[in-house]
Amino acid sequence: MGKLDGKVAVITGGSAGMGLATAKLFAREGASVVITGRDQAALDTAVQAIGDGADAVRSDVSRIADIETLRAHVEERYGRADIVFANAGGAQPNLFEYMSEEEFDFTVNTNFKGTYFTVQKLLPLMTSGGSIILNTSTLSAQGRPYVSVYSATKAAIRSLARSLTAELTEKGIRVNAMAPGLIDTDLQRKAGMSDEKIKQTNAQAHAQIPMHRSGTADEIAKAVLFLASGDSSYVTGTELCVDGGWAQI
Repeated sequence: MGKLDGKVAVITGGSAGMGLATAKLFAREGASVVITGRDQAALDTAVQAIGDGADAVRSDVSRIADIETLRAHVEERYGRADIVFANAGGAQPNLFEYMSEEEFDFTVNTNFKGTYFTVQKLLPLMTSGGSIILNTSTLSAQGRPYVSVYSATKAAIRSLARSLTAELTEKGIRVNAMAPGLIDTDLQRKAGMSDEKIKQTNAQAHAQIPMHRSGTADEIAKAVLFLASGDSSYVTGTELCVDGGWAQI
């Protein structure tokens, strides 16, 4: 028996990286998994990689209409959502003094607005025993150049997890945050960093991380599984840092 047998899990940003690794693990643990992403081709490839129990909806979390489409699909096909992993996120890094309104809006709309309304629109499909996991970041507690907006949105999501815990506990729904540190995914490249800059940045970070390496998407997936499953039945309102100790000492 799997830890998520019979559960319906929605994972935004599930076509690559941490979201895809989590979707694969959830499916192996018995869940029906609905993933979202902006790129249909990437979604199709991901569904094949996840295997049985996988479903995909093309959706941009920065657009309320797309989130409404996702909600309607989940309601019509499954009737409920037991687990929501609000994972989708992105950034357009820049130094504070040069940050443009367009870069600001992209990051805020994708990260905070997208997370906020994903949970709001899917909440009516959830019942007692449900689990909501919000993807934050250890950067929300660290001061780093180029990521002022990104870090601020992740801090806002951490605050949201606390507020939702206060509101949803009476409904029997647990809310937690999962804070990745430096994880070996394609996020830096998607944010516009060159291979040389990524190599340099990672080397500097590894020198500061107690475990002296990046984490893997599979390590993130195992942490999310813990928060999604009955293994964490007495855990709510917390932020689980999966960062090799980077922001902990």
